[in-house]
Amino acid sequence: MGDPHRVGVVGLGVISRAYLDTLANHPAVSIAALADLDASRSAAVAATIPGAEAVSVERLLARPDVQTVLNLTIPAAHADISLGAIDAGKNVYVEKPLAVTFPDGRSIIERAASAGVRVGCAPDTVLGTGTQTARAAIDGGLIGRPLSASAVMVTAGHERWHPNPDFYYAPGGGPLLDMGPYYVSALVHLLGPVRAVVGAASRLRAERVIGSGARTGQRVPVEVDTHVSGVLEHASGALSTITTSFDGVATTAAPIEVHGEAGTLAVPDPNYFDGEVRLFALGGTQWRVLEPRAGYAQASRGIGLIDLVRADGQRPPRAGGDVAMHVLETMTALLRSAAEGRRIELTTVVERPDPVPLTPVENWAA
Repeated sequence: MGDPHRVGVVGLGVISRAYLDTLANHPAVSIAALADLDASRSAAVAATIPGAEAVSVERLLARPDVQTVLNLTIPAAHADISLGAIDAGKNVYVEKPLAVTFPDGRSIIERAASAGVRVGCAPDTVLGTGTQTARAAIDGGLIGRPLSASAVMVTAGHERWHPNPDFYYAPGGGPLLDMGPYYVSALVHLLGPVRAVVGAASRLRAERVIGSGARTGQRVPVEVDTHVSGVLEHASGALSTITTSFDGVATTAAPIEVHGEAGTLAVPDPNYFDGEVRLFALGGTQWRVLEPRAGYAQASRGIGLIDLVRADGQRPPRAGGDVAMHVLETMTALLRSAAEGRRIELTTVVERPDPVPLTPVENWAA
């Protein structure tokens, strides 16, 4: 395999542990450096990873031995850190969303192309057996011609469990930009790119109360819409409806359903890598669970970065920047549509990423 690909991680918040658990012991990568605004936190994490050094963000971006920067900062910092890494000649893998505005996302993609470096972006959950098995079923004709899909995410809000939820309710946050990448990415994998959108949005209340951690009881102002609904017109002609909400309590809706001429698929939550894919065939009498037939089995966060490293410039990464850019435009166009009250056509065009063959954990983890 050769020398491991050396990675520097910027941002060591809640999500970082999931990435580090995947990457720290993977033979394809080596965690060379860690940086966080809280130096004591980066030092504590570095002490758990042999060979990793806690450094400042500036030093990490300047290190010649760091080949790829894993950007796990809050969304408002995604563009600045990614552009700094690109300007230093490094590849970037970004936690979702790619950026909080479409112009910032475009700057990342265009500057990376000019610099000859690669961009990857979460979510990589859609590379697991859940979404990929559903895609294989669609591509295999099990539901006939796909006609429509629905995607639903309803929660009472992240302030109930996150100790520092402020950024979820600041510009660049909200349920669509936070959770929408999972659902829109899955819909692109399942049904292909989006050509136009229509959206509507609202917010339930002006502040939220933190429910856990040292700041329990503190109030957070809400500066963004917290319930967003929309229609996605896919280039294939299929129509998807999407609802993302921090204003509900619960739902009985399937996370994603795809309807075709010959059947309906119930697709598991794209926030996770696996889960049951169920088929109800036309003329049938009940749902049937499909065995996993595609995807990285037992995958975990960070598999998208491993996929990017192993692509080695010979193929597009499956969790690539082009898909993330298209997803970002889809989401920001939905918010624009809601604000302006009109249908918006997208400017980005993307190919469906390569499907993931069924890959046992011992093959992708080794």
